Amino acid sequence: MPGNVAGVLLAAGSGSRLGQPKALVMLGGESLAARGIALLRAGGAGPIVVVTGAAELADRPDDVLCVHNPDWPTGMGSSLAAGLAAVPPGSAAAVVALADQPLVGPESVRRLIRAHHAGASVAVACYDGQPRNPVLIGREHFGEVVALAAGDVGARPFLRAHPDLITRVECADTGRPDDIDSPEDLARVEELLAT
Repeated sequence: MPGNVAGVLLAAGSGSRLGQPKALVMLGGESLAARGIALLRAGGAGPIVVVTGAAELADRPDDVLCVHNPDWPTGMGSSLAAGLAAVPPGSAAAVVALADQPLVGPESVRRLIRAHHAGASVAVACYDGQPRNPVLIGREHFGEVVALAAGDVGARPFLRAHPDLITRVECADTGRPDDIDSPEDLARVEELLAT
């Protein structure tokens, strides 16, 4: 039986266009960070690591490991590196999710974990065939993912370098990968959640 699959939530950004750190943005009575933790937990990932930066989480559950990324202004690459470095040794892989994509559904996480248990060392959630997030990365690839992650790109350079390793997992029926980068994005996502 494969080892457990950790969850890594990247929640370090300052949300400069939103006017507040993304982790703290409230949506439907919950912060984006809390929604991301719930997504990973409901999808079966654990333990859960949250990478913070621009703001710390005041309301995190006791069983969630928070890792502060002092280099968060450099972009997502350093946060991904900090998150993967904090994944406990017993985890065979990690599902990486972004705090600013609150419409992603837990079934996408479940499908990535199932793909891993079926033998995939890298699995990417796709929406109508387009690769997005979350992404599952086997522990054997952590070093190279971190080595290639820089600036505001996370796992993308590694994924581009190794298309042969990727198992694409269709998730369009499980949710949407909409980003919240601006007040307009937030309003649109609030509207989608209300329907």
